[in-house]
Amino acid sequence: MAETDESPKKEAKNTITMDVPEEGSLQSRSTAKPTILEQLRTEISKKVERPEIEIPIPEREHVSVRFSPNITQHQLRAWRKNSGENTKDGFDPLKFACYVVGSTCTAILINDEIAQDENGVDVTFASPEILEMTNDIRPIPDGIRRFYGVDPHLEATALTILDHAGYGDEVDAVENPTKE
Repeated sequence: MAETDESPKKEAKNTITMDVPEEGSLQSRSTAKPTILEQLRTEISKKVERPEIEIPIPEREHVSVRFSPNITQHQLRAWRKNSGENTKDGFDPLKFACYVVGSTCTAILINDEIAQDENGVDVTFASPEILEMTNDIRPIPDGIRRFYGVDPHLEATALTILDHAGYGDEVDAVENPTKE
C-alpha cells in the first residue's frame, strides 16, 4: 500500500505576519478605561488632606479661628509628651488643648475677614501681634488661654479639631499593669 503525503505545505521562511487593527481601534485603545491597578495607582498618588474648619470664639463676638485638622500621629504624640504624658506631674489636658489649637491654627478672623499683619501674612496665635494683644511671650499655653478667656471653650475647640481630624473615637485609659 502506497503512502500518500498529506502533510500541509510548509510556509515560506522569514514570513512576518501581523494583525492590522481595524480603523478606529487605535483610537479606542488610547481612550480605553484604565485598568483597576492604574485606577488604584492614580488614587494613591493623590494627596489626602482634610478641609480647613472655622470655629467661632464664644466669648468674643465676631471672632473666629480657622484650623487645619490635618494632624499626624507624630504630632499628636509630641503634643501629648509636651503636655506631661508619662511624667511625674502627669498629663495636663488644658496644655494639650493649647498645643492642638495653637499648632493647627491657620488664621484668625474678625467680622468674617482674615486678620493679617503689615506684610499681608495671616495672623495666628504665634504672630507677634497676637502675643502683644494677649501680653504674652509664648503662644502655648499662655497666649491661647488669654485669647479664649474661658478654658472649657478652649478644650471644646481642641476636641472639635481632633474630631474633624478623624480622632473622634474615645480611647479608654488603661491602668498600668506593672504598678501595684
